[in-house]
Amino acid sequence: MASTLTNIAIDCADAYRLAQFWAEVTGHPLDPEDGPGSEETEIMLPGGPALYFNQVPEPKSVKNRLHLCLRPDTSRDAEVQRLLELGATLVADRRKPDGWGWVVLADPEGNEFCVLLAESERAALSS
Repeated sequence: MASTLTNIAIDCADAYRLAQFWAEVTGHPLDPEDGPGSEETEIMLPGGPALYFNQVPEPKSVKNRLHLCLRPDTSRDAEVQRLLELGATLVADRRKPDGWGWVVLADPEGNEFCVLLAESERAALSS
């Protein structure tokens, strides 16, 4: 027997606002039933678990023990710039001089996530 991963739950202060940010990040819309004031919102990711945003009263207080890693369609650096323009903040730059590495960002509520190299960049660096 096994369990199926159905969603990744993210506790937050404003479920709708944070889900809007992640909808822009992923390019996938919020559930059509969700709207301003919704205490629970969801983004269905094709072929994967849903991102589920659950409004909670307490603020985030420590570093995430679990985080999302994004592999962009374009390039790592272009995606980092796009996400910063959407409202993410830079937490740590782990890029290396040889081109490898990643960037740690935080969403508008401080949840950390990583931006990895695009597959095309990995292939170019590996050859």
